[in-house]
Amino acid sequence: MTDTWCSSGGLTLEGNFVSTGGFQGGANTVRYLDSCVGCKWREYPTALAAPRWYSTQAQLADGRFIVVGGRDAQSFEYIPPEGQHNAQPFFFDFLKQTLDPEENNLYPFVFLSTDSNVFIFANNRSVLLNPATNQVVKEFPVLPGGHRNYPASGMSVILPIRLFAAGQVTTKVLVCGGSAHIDSYSKAEKNVFYEALEDCGRIRITDPNPVWKRELMPSPRIMGDMMLLPTGEVLILNGAMRGASGWGFAREPNFTPVLYTPRAKLGFRFRQLAPTTIPRMYHSSTVVLPDGRVMVAGSNTNNGYIYDSMFPTELRVEKFSPPYLDPALADSRPEIVNAAAIAQLGYNGKITVQVKAKPAAMILFNLKVTISVPGFSTHGVTMNQRLIMLGLESVNPTAGQPGVFDLAVVTPPNSAVAPTGYYMLSVVYQGVPSQAVWVQIK
Repeated sequence: MTDTWCSSGGLTLEGNFVSTGGFQGGANTVRYLDSCVGCKWREYPTALAAPRWYSTQAQLADGRFIVVGGRDAQSFEYIPPEGQHNAQPFFFDFLKQTLDPEENNLYPFVFLSTDSNVFIFANNRSVLLNPATNQVVKEFPVLPGGHRNYPASGMSVILPIRLFAAGQVTTKVLVCGGSAHIDSYSKAEKNVFYEALEDCGRIRITDPNPVWKRELMPSPRIMGDMMLLPTGEVLILNGAMRGASGWGFAREPNFTPVLYTPRAKLGFRFRQLAPTTIPRMYHSSTVVLPDGRVMVAGSNTNNGYIYDSMFPTELRVEKFSPPYLDPALADSRPEIVNAAAIAQLGYNGKITVQVKAKPAAMILFNLKVTISVPGFSTHGVTMNQRLIMLGLESVNPTAGQPGVFDLAVVTPPNSAVAPTGYYMLSVVYQGVPSQAVWVQIK
């Protein structure tokens, strides 16, 4: 019943949906929708202390959700227990400092760090917030080049988290695109469309003295989406090459997806892929499916359903197949055969994933097991998106089952690395992922 326009969201431990904020009467609302057939929305219009329009929701290590920012909300708060409400939010001076005359700090990039703190990026600055004390414990260097958040909408992911046998975990964040101009929004109102940023910044947020390292995409991009693929690669797609977020405020659709390989050498990380023919401008969204394809939907730069404009309201949905789904690689695709046995995972444990594969022998060097969180995608931000590369101890033929192999896999050490909830588990062999199976970590 409440307005979810420009809201935020995420999934609980049990896979149920929690939605926060929105427009006008929906701005202070928390909504719940369980995954059962026929379940109804449960809505609490006064649950949040501050209006949350263009805010970001993120899950914490203790299972709670933090909600950060929003228009006229230089604060954060935590979703209260269902049926309760927050008396007041926590004022966040960082959001006041990063607010400029055209905002450029809405829909901040918010990621749970592997040390249980919360990384928050807004405009061109970022901090680490301790959710136990509600204090900023670290401020990172300014990312040069321009502005990265709505309406100068860039893109960001927390890069795949690799688990090593010795227990070390490092956390890196990638931020790409946006606008070099503080006034990109107001100029677009006057039909002046600045070229978008073409650069990316990458930072290891767990380093004692982190620094941004910059690199260039093949083309400028604003309002794009950035998705973590089961292989650990990053898919960049959608958006425009000029302008800003807003109704009719962008030009020159960026039709060409780009694949970013985080572990490749600098200068060799970007690869352009097959372009679409459908502009995916303002109000587009993207999600990675269990079969490895990427569903792309939306694009509406108009105030309503309008089909005779420069960029008509877009009702077509596409499924993009990354290079690993090339039919020539079909025989290389592994298949998980014991999904029921690994449906429940605990922390700091070991599981055996059984995989059917065409090669006579699977080589540990060419093998990865990944788990990824299904994110909430809106306005170029995919909230709670996260991919963990699990530790692999050994691979051996399964006794009595020709063509099947036992993979000895180490589960995540704690909920700061992998918060509780549902994940898509994939086995990747020679760069080709299996169909994912659902697992629950608790």
